[in-house]
Amino acid sequence: MTHEPVMLAEMVNALAPRDGGVYLDATFGGGGYTRAILRAAECRVIAIDRDPDAMARARELAAGEPRLAVVQGCFSGMASMIVNAGYSRVDGIVLDVGVSSFQLDDASRGFSFRNDGPLDMRMAAEGESAADLVATRTPEELARIFRQFGDEPEAGRVARAIVSRRVERPFVTTRDLAGVIADVKRKVRPGRDPATQVFQALRMAVNDELGELETALAAAMEILAPGGRLVVVAFHSAEDRLVKRFIDAESGHGRSVSRHMPVADGPVPRLRWLQRKAAQPSAGEVQRNPRARSARLRAAERMAGDDAEPDWSAAA
Repeated sequence: MTHEPVMLAEMVNALAPRDGGVYLDATFGGGGYTRAILRAAECRVIAIDRDPDAMARARELAAGEPRLAVVQGCFSGMASMIVNAGYSRVDGIVLDVGVSSFQLDDASRGFSFRNDGPLDMRMAAEGESAADLVATRTPEELARIFRQFGDEPEAGRVARAIVSRRVERPFVTTRDLAGVIADVKRKVRPGRDPATQVFQALRMAVNDELGELETALAAAMEILAPGGRLVVVAFHSAEDRLVKRFIDAESGHGRSVSRHMPVADGPVPRLRWLQRKAAQPSAGEVQRNPRARSARLRAAERMAGDDAEPDWSAAA
């Protein structure tokens, strides 16, 4: 099983690791970003992930790398998690908000319609699964999920088909659900599986991915040291839009995104764009790794303000 980090060089360039710095890889996944950061400078990295399998890989890497600390949990809780790792501030934060190749390629996780497996999709082994969701939601609720998180043009038709079929027997496997979706859809984009958008929507709903990202961005402002960099790689238009609006609001270009993201009072911005236009993967990378095609990278720098200076005593 292979994992190719998306836009790796662009991420390192935007994060700009420096010797003596402390960086947070808030989505360890396969560890590609963490390894690149550790190679780029004599720095320390705190790696977090809510996926138990990803944490097993992180702990294996940490066993031979004293500059790496590992903490398991959702990135929305990053503020308390860096405290658990012995720090109060970090010099940079990177978030890769997509599902990892490890998760997609492992049929037992139930993320992919390409490999038959249990209809699960949970990044952490807790809470409501995708099977639970399709078994309990009304047609209207399912259609809203498919439209909001998957941009599915036939959301209502697919939702009604799912509800009709579950009366006969519950959905248990990914192949079963993908088959029903394929049977009912009238239009399919060439080269795309009919189940693509519905599976994406279910995964995002099961893991509350937009809510997690929204809370994580607000938490990043609590722990990012002046001059520190925030780098986010998103794969979904709603996620990318959320990141753009957040940085716009914090850099003085827009209004507060939500109650979870209050903008500081007064004219002084807390972030500045490094490049307002999102960076995209090169044609060569997309050809080499088609999963990178929808990636968008945005980056900003924390402005100096009234915050207390970082406490690096724990790193000594």
